[in-house]
Formats: sequence, C-alpha cells, structure tokens
Amino acid sequence: MLLLHLSDVDEASWAEKFRAALAPYPVVRRGDSYDPKAVHYIFVWKPKPDAFDGLDNLRAVLSLGAGVDALLKHPRLPAAPVVRFVDEDLSQRMSDYVVAHVTMHHRLHTRFQADQAARRWVQLYPPAASQTVVGIMGMGVLGQDAARRLLPLGFTVRSWSRTPKAIEGVEGFAGAESFDAFLGGTDILVNLLPLTPDTAGILNSETFGKLRRGGLDGGPVLVNPARGGHQREADIVRALGDGTLGAASLDVFEVEPLPADSRLWDIPNCYITPHIAAISNEEAGVAYYAAIIKAHEAGKPLINVVDRSRGY
Repeated sequence: MLLLHLSDVDEASWAEKFRAALAPYPVVRRGDSYDPKAVHYIFVWKPKPDAFDGLDNLRAVLSLGAGVDALLKHPRLPAAPVVRFVDEDLSQRMSDYVVAHVTMHHRLHTRFQADQAARRWVQLYPPAASQTVVGIMGMGVLGQDAARRLLPLGFTVRSWSRTPKAIEGVEGFAGAESFDAFLGGTDILVNLLPLTPDTAGILNSETFGKLRRGGLDGGPVLVNPARGGHQREADIVRALGDGTLGAASLDVFEVEPLPADSRLWDIPNCYITPHIAAISNEEAGVAYYAAIIKAHEAGKPLINVVDRSRGY
C-alpha cells in the first residue's frame, strides 16, 4: 500500500493520478481508513509530526522534493530508505531559472535599469560571455544540467563540489582546500548545493569577499535557487549595500514566506522570486515513483536513495 502525506499541495490530485498509474495497487490518503501496518511506501512533502506513526512495515520513504534536508530533520523519520525525486522536467525548470538570471546579470541589467530610471544614456558594453565566469556550487544532477546549458551560450563555467566531478568544458574544483581558488575566479556565483550541516550558511560575507573583482560592472553576483539555509541574509544585505556584491537573485530564504519587514524587499539590485525556480510536476512525479514502486515490488533495488551520512 502507498500512503500519501502531502502538505501545501493538492493531495487529492496526486492520489487520483497514483491510483490510475498503480492500479490495482492500493493508494490511500490521510483521513482514509487503512491499516498502518499494510503501508509499505509513504509519499511525503512537509510531513506532520505524526506522519510516520504506526508505519512499522515501511519499505521506502518517497520524497516529493529533490532536496531532502527538511525531511531528514524529522524527529520520527523511520529507518527505511529515503528516495529523492530526480526528474528531467525539474532539472529543466531549475536550469531555466539559472540561465535566465545568469544572462540577465551578464548583460548588466541592474546598471541599465538604474540608467533608465535616471534617463541616463551611457553606452557601457557588457563583456563577452566567454569573459564572464559562472561558478556553480554543487555538481549533482541539477548542477551538471545547468553547466551543460550554460556552456553552449559561451560562458566560461567552473564548478565546486564535495568530491571531484569531471564535466567536459567545466573547470572543476573539489573540497574545502580549493574553495578559495574557485571563488577567486568567479564572476557569477550560482548555488545548487544540497543543504547539509557543512553547507549551511556558506553564502556569507567571507564567501562574497573572495569573489573576483573587475569582471562585471558593479561587482560579482550571487544566484541562489537552492535552499534558504545556505545564505546569511544580513550578510547579503550588507554586501549589496557596500558593493561587495553587485547584485543578487534569490529564490529561497531563511524564513518563507519572506517576512514583509525584510530589508531585501527594498534593495534595487536584489531580485526576489517566491521559491518558484523549479517545481515537482505531478505527471512526472507520479510516473517516476510509480515505476520505482513497481520495480521494487518486483524485487529490483531502489534508485536515487539518499545517503543519510551526507544528507543527499
């Protein structure tokens, strides 16, 4: 049996699609009548404190999101394997966001927006894409996809990850010992890291101060569509004000929704979106997890299982 425990999404719609994809395999929702001991799989998003109570025969916990940091913090998370959502559609959407904001900043949108407001005509030419270095933090599925989409546009792309990753056309850096060298040649910093104890708060004043100067008019840029826990917003406010950062695009925040009194709202070189960079599509999600359940029931191993020691 599959149990759906979804908060802040249309649980009924997901259940209807899962029933069609898995029939005659039973699919239930919170509030339905079912035996908790008959539940072998639970599909979760923002699970409540009692989400896993009585589920003594779980074979897997299936996450609606690609990121599982919040799920791993659940105080009653069972020992069953946790499977994360990996999907081409989600990767495409995230890369769409990254490409849009990287190209916007490369073409000096902040500078020309200010010039327009001041009715000022100054023909400042942006650098060639090849002269602009995009540094991607995180070389998982999302980071690799973003790199592959930026390369054909002519950008110089470098990456930083926990362990070495060889991506054609990308200069790779790995480990804490290479972090400063990675930052020192980066004009636009894109964060696609998983949120772990080691990466929490990594977007801070010290990091911003090590980015390359002189590559972009106004200063280096931050693009963060990963997790709000990666950033220190007081440091971003300070960096945007004193020129350490020329601009920032933020899709995630320490507290969501972003409080109305946050200073970020009022900063003209800070571009805010309400955590919409990528979304787990219903059709894609149902097809992905229905296939996983069918394969696992047939004796095949689970795919994309989270390494709890690493947090992703």
